[in-house]
Amino acid sequence: MKKVVLAYSGGLDTSCIIPWLKDRGYEIIALVGDVGQGDDMEQVKAKAIASGASKAYCLDLKQELIEQYALPTLKAGALYEGKYNLACALSRPLIAYHQVQVAKKEKADGLVHGCTGKGNDQVRFEVTYRLQAPHLEVIAPVRVWEFKSRDEEIDYAKSKGVPVVASKKKPYSIDTNVYGRAMESGILEDPMVEPPEDIFYMTIDPKKAPNTPGYVEVGFEKGIPVSVDGVKMKPLALVLKLNEIAGKHGVGRVDMIENRLVGIKSRELYENPAGTVLHIAIREIESLVLDRDSLRFKEALSQKYAELVYNGLWWTPLKAQMDAFFNKYHEHTTGVARIKLYKGCAMPVGRKSPFSRYSDKMATYGKGDTFDQSLAEGFIKLWTVPFQRHS
Repeated sequence: MKKVVLAYSGGLDTSCIIPWLKDRGYEIIALVGDVGQGDDMEQVKAKAIASGASKAYCLDLKQELIEQYALPTLKAGALYEGKYNLACALSRPLIAYHQVQVAKKEKADGLVHGCTGKGNDQVRFEVTYRLQAPHLEVIAPVRVWEFKSRDEEIDYAKSKGVPVVASKKKPYSIDTNVYGRAMESGILEDPMVEPPEDIFYMTIDPKKAPNTPGYVEVGFEKGIPVSVDGVKMKPLALVLKLNEIAGKHGVGRVDMIENRLVGIKSRELYENPAGTVLHIAIREIESLVLDRDSLRFKEALSQKYAELVYNGLWWTPLKAQMDAFFNKYHEHTTGVARIKLYKGCAMPVGRKSPFSRYSDKMATYGKGDTFDQSLAEGFIKLWTVPFQRHS
């Protein structure tokens, strides 16, 4: 009997995988990564055992997710296709890494995930597996089993006595962690259908948000968020606080058509209250403290970093090299950004830093102006030279 370690969530796919593999002679050890799904982890572990797993591990990975994965991505300014802050994509290399550690401890023969054959998560898991433990077999039941729809999986789970949350009426695929939430499938697959309000959890309906704007000040030290409204906080607590503050104003919803790694387009819904505020806030501090060329050079690197994370290349040399660059880049990203929150919108309305390059004496049009405007004529002539024809 081969022993395998399954990345187990207790959702529909992994709920079906345990009995499906057991019927084929495998011993299954479940690894539950608590990244802030909001589930009762003891119940999830118990469900894994009741479904046929021989053992179940549950690891609290929330702090590691924020400190070691979300914050480097924030420092990189990485938003996939300019919108998605990669909250759920970040949890995959983290869970897969710990899955490998459990497999080594248990002397397992293989690693199992519950990803589909046309999604991105399969790549994120398997690249980690192959880079961290290339000798272990990789098993992806959802790519090969006989079920052709989520409805068939629901029927199978019921036939095996495995309770599932998904229903045929609301067959959404929902992925949640402490940094964000992703929703797809069901009626959401029609790009013209407005998402029903009942799929959102982290953000209030903007129509029901307060009629008075809210304000939040986020403090940074060297690119790391360290305070909310002047109160020092550890990263995980800070994210939870911003989720609460921004979520109450309906901030952080994303509805996008996204290009998956395998080449197809997919309609995805995201909720990222804290992430939305943090990305806006850090950019405001950067705008004060960094020179023009550094800011513009970063734009291309941010896009590349987002693609690396989205495409499952977290453990690659280039990603590590880029982290080194961004650590240097953020040496002076220290200060406070003030964000206005209102009816689903987040707008920067203030920023300050001890390393600010902004000079009111140079920028002002009033008294105290120190900018020598007489230099402008010569500057413009030289600026135009490359574009003129010269005899």
